[in-house]
Amino acid sequence: MFETFVQKRRYFYLFSGVIIGLGLLAMLYSVVSTGKIFPLGVDFLGGSRFEIQFATTVTEEQVREVFTGAGISNPSITALRGQDLSNAWQIRTEFVDAEQAHDLETVLTSLAPLVAGTFSVTTVSPAVGQEVTRAALIAVVVSGVVILFYIMFAFRQVPNSFRFGVCAVAAMFHDLFVIFGFAAIMGMISGWEVDALFLTGVLTVAGFSLQDTIVVFDRIRENSLRRRSNSFEALVNRSVKETIKRSMITQLSAMFVLVSILLFGGASIKPFIAVLFVGLLSGTYSSIFTAVPLLVSWEMGEIPLVSGGSAQG
Repeated sequence: MFETFVQKRRYFYLFSGVIIGLGLLAMLYSVVSTGKIFPLGVDFLGGSRFEIQFATTVTEEQVREVFTGAGISNPSITALRGQDLSNAWQIRTEFVDAEQAHDLETVLTSLAPLVAGTFSVTTVSPAVGQEVTRAALIAVVVSGVVILFYIMFAFRQVPNSFRFGVCAVAAMFHDLFVIFGFAAIMGMISGWEVDALFLTGVLTVAGFSLQDTIVVFDRIRENSLRRRSNSFEALVNRSVKETIKRSMITQLSAMFVLVSILLFGGASIKPFIAVLFVGLLSGTYSSIFTAVPLLVSWEMGEIPLVSGGSAQG
């Protein structure tokens, strides 16, 4: 099957287009319904998030009355579901200080006894939320630029090393769009919010994606120097055949760990682990089925607005 692997690149592009297209539709729906491309947590918006579990049944309306009675308008109240979770609520509000939070805890306790140790408050000022958002955007852009120049330097022995860098960065952004779409879909289905841990997941996925892509590209570089008489497509097919087993074994080992945490880990970290799993899965796919075909298409002059070039060798 690897003798004609990159010749099937249009099917790989179609599959990636469908996956990213579904994510974009989910983000568009989220923008129309909420004004954000996916639900943002207090880490980005600023505000306060209460998590509380009652020992007996309390209704959403009772919880809402406590907050509106304290002068907090439109609190966002979500029932928490999961293992060992019952009568548990998450309430997202405007920014409240420590004294207000203490008063709210007192009133909430009067509704029903609390399960010991379950009352928690996370508070982020609007200024900090904006700073986190700005830092996230800068981190992604700077990562892409640094990766581009690093790969150009590392692959300087081969012609057109710039193309290797651009294709690796394109594969990285492919993976980021996949997890953005996943976050939007899970926000619609399960009410998951994007928080600071999501940013950690984004940067981790970018690193995993780059690592796997470089393994394949490095073999293409080696074969380009050893087998100058081969056509570029044949050379790439051989390189994919030689590296795909190692790539799959490495990535699957990490995925098995993530699946174990998803099945047996705590509910609070499942969104973060799920983002890592989807990102790692996408990174494994894009390294071989996106970055490599893009490089071949560029070499064959198939990318619009980019000048074509002859295959190496």
